[in-house]
Amino acid sequence: MLTKEQIAEIKELKDICEKVEGYELKLNFDMLENRNEENKEDFFHYEDGKLVGFLGSYYFGRKVELCGMVHPDYRRKGIFANLLEAGIEESRKRKAKSVLLNAPASSQSAKDFLKNIPCTYAFSEHQMKWHKTELMEDTSISLRTYDYAKDKEVEIQLDVLGFGMEEEDARAYVETIKEQDAQQRMIIEVDGKVAGKIRVSEMDGEAWIYGFVVFPELRGKGIGRRALSKVVKREQEKGFLVFLDVEAKNARALKLYESCGFKSYQSQDYYEI
Repeated sequence: MLTKEQIAEIKELKDICEKVEGYELKLNFDMLENRNEENKEDFFHYEDGKLVGFLGSYYFGRKVELCGMVHPDYRRKGIFANLLEAGIEESRKRKAKSVLLNAPASSQSAKDFLKNIPCTYAFSEHQMKWHKTELMEDTSISLRTYDYAKDKEVEIQLDVLGFGMEEEDARAYVETIKEQDAQQRMIIEVDGKVAGKIRVSEMDGEAWIYGFVVFPELRGKGIGRRALSKVVKREQEKGFLVFLDVEAKNARALKLYESCGFKSYQSQDYYEI
């Protein structure tokens, strides 16, 4: 588990890097603040007692995403290369099937670094922010709190059918996020029957939507749009700015989010190592 001091150091370094290059790093603080003490998932580099390099690893079953940064004044010294090597070595020990390095699409320093390591571009992801628009109301759609004992199997099924995860990975991921207190996990129901799921993480005035999926056979019926509208309305009334991520090539999801008032403001690129 990371200490409050470590979280503060990471946020301070993140702010410096983002201010210099004008991008936004995807460091998943909801996951950083709920680390398991048994796993080595975060890697630090200090100089003169100051954090100047950081790499976080985020496991989704046997897939791991890596994202990190180095203070602008300490670059070209091999710091990030060493952090990345440590992160990859740990992923090997944990038998990760896929290792992805995440970098802001607008980061020139990331592009320069990627030229020198063996990796292949995999996909891009849009980060989207909700802008005020009229939202649908539907009393037949309901959201109830996720119950681990009751809903674990349906969550696994939704991850397999909706996100293409292998069942073994989906089961591992369910256990990974079980203890993440910052996330609200909800089941979407239509007329009392399970139709999908959604998670919301509230932190620092922002609400991020994750893991949103509806059973494939129920798509095209407006369920997703109505459920999303309900979640956005609730978060907006609580005073949160609302955000989500969507894979760039997922045209159907992109269209859905845009219809609910979401607009893309930046992109993240992923590279397979």
